[in-house]
Amino acid sequence: MSEIQQLYDKGHYRATLDSIMALRKDYPEAVKARKAALKIWQNASLHMAQSDVATTDSTLQATLATLQTTQDLRTKNLLRVRCDSLKARYEAMCGVVRMIHYRQQHP
Repeated sequence: MSEIQQLYDKGHYRATLDSIMALRKDYPEAVKARKAALKIWQNASLHMAQSDVATTDSTLQATLATLQTTQDLRTKNLLRVRCDSLKARYEAMCGVVRMIHYRQQHP
């Protein structure tokens, strides 16, 4: 558990999740450790999802700005498709964040 906590504290969220999965697999009966790991799992997942939301939003804003200045019709259409895809991803990741918040409040 200390290794998992250290990984989380350092911001290595993917490695944290991988370590928790290994803990679950290797020690299925370690209930206390798994309960503690669940909170870390939720927090690490939340940080990763929030980071993904921020990155997606930045990319979407840049794509929208490029769309406004582009004159070529083909390029505009491709940018519109990209915007639609980014908007869908943004909404999905916001849903993930909402679900994690809900699960943290209602264990």
